[in-house]
Amino acid sequence: MTRLIHCVKLGEEAEGLDSPPFPGEKGQEIYEKISKSAWQAWLSRQTMLINENKLASFDPKARAYLAEERAKFLFEGHNDMPAGYVPPKA
Repeated sequence: MTRLIHCVKLGEEAEGLDSPPFPGEKGQEIYEKISKSAWQAWLSRQTMLINENKLASFDPKARAYLAEERAKFLFEGHNDMPAGYVPPKA
């Protein structure tokens, strides 16, 4: 059965995640407040941020940056693109 939640990113009722995306308090908060579609949008944004900023996943500064950007994107409504971002040509 589908678990419905009020997604704070979308501002509407939507299908929730099947499980927390990672352990801990932040993972639980995302599980309770973020829909599957909003989480997928974040994963796409995260990939873009990693590529555009040439981030290494093992770098603690990069991980902190991504955590900050995740909170902005999911909970604060910030959808700004990285400086210098050029969308791919169709």
